[in-house]
Amino acid sequence: MCKNNVMKKNIFIIGILFAVMISVGMIFLKKGGENEMVESPEVSRIEKAENTTNKSNMEKLTKAAFLEKVFDYEKNKEWKFEGDKPCLIDFYADWCGPCKMVHPILVELSKEYEGKIDIYQIDTEAEQELAAAFGIRSIPSLLFCPTEGQPQMAQGALPKATMKKAIEEILLAKETSEVN
Repeated sequence: MCKNNVMKKNIFIIGILFAVMISVGMIFLKKGGENEMVESPEVSRIEKAENTTNKSNMEKLTKAAFLEKVFDYEKNKEWKFEGDKPCLIDFYADWCGPCKMVHPILVELSKEYEGKIDIYQIDTEAEQELAAAFGIRSIPSLLFCPTEGQPQMAQGALPKATMKKAIEEILLAKETSEVN
């Protein structure tokens, strides 16, 4: 009786492993014998958004570029913005679903606010020191850096209207008040 239960349990586990392997295999089907994987509609949409990035003014920052263009935290203990225009920094990772949803919005905003603000991206996987320096624990995280005053952090996949409101109120507030 005990051997029968063990046998049933082993068959059940093998069945589950087989089902998982079939599921994973379906995801990685090959296209016509080529080495490329079949892409889901989600991946295709993300690649289209990434292709439009090349046409926007968004820039991926390394630590060195960040120290030069945003804030040299190695030299200064107090916040001192280094840029000539306010900026929005997107802390993201390639594997992050919500980051992928925010990306096309940032591409649109980079075009809408071209010449008024800079929009940068920091890959938290590649630039772990930068992510740690700002205490990034969840992504996407958006850092709004005005030319004067303290930066403000927002976390999560914000809708476009919320990002636009933050850009207007945090990054462009001084410009708007000077015009009025």
